[in-house]
Amino acid sequence: MPILPALATQFQSLFPATDHGQERWRWFMLTLQAILVPITASRTSNLRRTIATLFGVEIAQSRYYTFMASVKLAWEPVWEILWRAIPDPLTDGRLLLAVDDSINPKTGRKVFACQTTFDHAAKTNQSQFPWAQTIVTVGLLKIIHGRWCCLPLAFAFYFRYLTLHTRCVRVRGEPQVFQTKFAQVVALIVRLGAVFTAVPVLVVCDSWFGNNGLLKPLRQQFGTRAHLLSRLRSNAALYELPTPTPGRPGRPRKYGVRAGTAAQLATTLHAEAQHYTLHLYGRMREVAAVERVVMLKTLRCPVRVVWVFRRTQWVALVTTDLTLSLAQIVEYYGARWKIEAGFREIKQEIGSAETQTRTAEAVTNHLNFCMAATAITWIYGAQLAKAPPRRYATTKRTEYAFADLRRRLAQDLGGEGFGIDCADPGKPPQNPLLAAVMALVA
Repeated sequence: MPILPALATQFQSLFPATDHGQERWRWFMLTLQAILVPITASRTSNLRRTIATLFGVEIAQSRYYTFMASVKLAWEPVWEILWRAIPDPLTDGRLLLAVDDSINPKTGRKVFACQTTFDHAAKTNQSQFPWAQTIVTVGLLKIIHGRWCCLPLAFAFYFRYLTLHTRCVRVRGEPQVFQTKFAQVVALIVRLGAVFTAVPVLVVCDSWFGNNGLLKPLRQQFGTRAHLLSRLRSNAALYELPTPTPGRPGRPRKYGVRAGTAAQLATTLHAEAQHYTLHLYGRMREVAAVERVVMLKTLRCPVRVVWVFRRTQWVALVTTDLTLSLAQIVEYYGARWKIEAGFREIKQEIGSAETQTRTAEAVTNHLNFCMAATAITWIYGAQLAKAPPRRYATTKRTEYAFADLRRRLAQDLGGEGFGIDCADPGKPPQNPLLAAVMALVA
């Protein structure tokens, strides 16, 4: 069964069989289709106009705005359906999860989850402390038709302790309790673990998340099948593996002699680096690298460290999964950048950054719609027999982009859509313009 009709049928089972429940299900599917069509930004007002113009379904403004701010949309089972619909989610027998946080600048003072946030990536003409939402996201790293991509799987809004201490933030009447980003990431991965059971989980993250603040609670939840892959700080102290000393009194040593910092070992081991040809950042590249198994006190366990040398600088990668090869470590961490590209796809291409919603329910529902639409696009792409051609190909970039996949999906939506009739029963059907518009877009 094609993926789009299968998803529509499963989504329908989540809504009550009453007339009102089925109406909400039709609006749910129409909203997803309006976001997937690359016509306009995903503002609530634009979505309502798109539904009326392209799909021929008129919805009263007040009723649609009430629907978009509804507290009854069952997003947890919706996401479970999407997780189970991912074809071959494992990579080399592991679940590769990318973890990072992003900010979404806003202008309204009463926008849910907004706070004064430090932006470490701010440009010289931008404020380093914008008024923005902080979104912690977990995505699945997967190769689809020869290129790495990141499917958004779950997210949470992060509130600073000072924000919650200064003002009471309530969601559905309940005050929000402070949670660290580590605790939020673990809670999101635990939800995923209920679907992807008994499989090794490798969390790929930057150096901010790559420490025992994330590994320890993950190990408490998943045991030894949870591992980290991160970038190592240059001043991190590394130790040799402990060697047993028979007859020595006292408990066995946990750490051997101090080998030096990552920067000191990079200078020492540079001469031992070997050249490898790896699939990195979209094409085959030659890199010089060397590896060592050492002890790291910040993670309190043996780790494999890989130093990758460039022309004028180097980078050290660390993982707790000692079964990973050097090539896998470098390629998996190189794929981590796809979560950054995923943020751009959700905020700019899908258009979640342009929403004008204010309340907690409206903001959360809108972001869920945008992330679900992004995940559906990638799931649809994985089901295709071959990748769509890149629309604006260059000599250096020939692989397809997210926009090419979304355009191909929109063409199918212009034909049969999700394989369902979303028109209101009892009303004369109107002639939708979707097929004609998509012919112009293509």
